[in-house]
Amino acid sequence: MANAAVEVLTIGHSTLPYERFLSLLRQASVTAIADVRTAPFSRHFPHFNRDLLRDQLRQDDVAYVFLGEELGGRPKGKQFFCDGVADYEQMAKTDSFTRGLNRVVDGAEKYRIAMMCSEHDPMDCHRCLLVGRALHERGVSVRHILSGGQIVDHRQIEDKLMDMAGKSDIDLFEPPAKRLAAAYRDRAMKVAFSERQDNVRKTAAGVDV
Repeated sequence: MANAAVEVLTIGHSTLPYERFLSLLRQASVTAIADVRTAPFSRHFPHFNRDLLRDQLRQDDVAYVFLGEELGGRPKGKQFFCDGVADYEQMAKTDSFTRGLNRVVDGAEKYRIAMMCSEHDPMDCHRCLLVGRALHERGVSVRHILSGGQIVDHRQIEDKLMDMAGKSDIDLFEPPAKRLAAAYRDRAMKVAFSERQDNVRKTAAGVDV
């Protein structure tokens, strides 16, 4: 169990200009970015490409670390897919994922960290549904920076997940933890990386699939 005083933020760069992205970090007093994108590149927004972003952030006194290998949302092995969709629950059981979480928790003792991915809405992103969930379950305070500047607590995310999955009502035969797990699973099946998406992406890029 992590120290309850430890806090980790998340943010999605989406289509933001770099200046707006930096402003959001400043408003939240972020001092380090943990990049959890599997592929740390953006064809349409090259200022979020790994090397360019790392160098610019360092110029602006924000540390940068890439953790996409450990905490990325696109698994490589077939065992990490369920019905063609990334299985977050299986991914969270790996030693690599645990090492990534440990690095974030340890780093949060020294820095005010924001885990960064690309999706605008945390409810559409593994930074929330996979990594944020795992940190929250460790006792870490997880909060999500939105593009409008609001910061949402992870507990609010879980309440919304329960509502969306129709799991908010009291059920005498299903404990809250089980209903919450089902709500996470339901959302992940809708938004997690899928093999079909990968095939479409490769076809668009001219890769033989």
